[in-house]
Amino acid sequence: QVQLVESGGGLVQPGGSLKLSCTASGFTLENFAVGWFRQAPGKERDQISCISNNNGDSTYYADSAKGRFTISRDNAKNAVVLQMNNLKPEDTAVYYCAARRPPSNYDNWGQGTQVTVSS
Repeated sequence: QVQLVESGGGLVQPGGSLKLSCTASGFTLENFAVGWFRQAPGKERDQISCISNNNGDSTYYADSAKGRFTISRDNAKNAVVLQMNNLKPEDTAVYYCAARRPPSNYDNWGQGTQVTVSS
């Protein structure tokens, strides 16, 4: 069964950190580009980061994530990790990961994990 599962969300105070994991089953994630997206209530889903396939040499961060979030691969766990530091209340959202094999679009999505930043 081809599946992506996000984990690591939760409630954290402003300035805190969380590490989100996107773990694949049924396929080898390192052969796919992986993106992290988030959707806050009443807002559209936005891409915040992605990492390329081919050893993940290329990464992208939205302006909102630059300097605070780091995307990386854990191939031993067939996963992609999003380390989020210095979290702000505006980071509160459901976070999703998705995989694609360029040039195709993202067509394999996880179910999402809730991140809430609040004091």
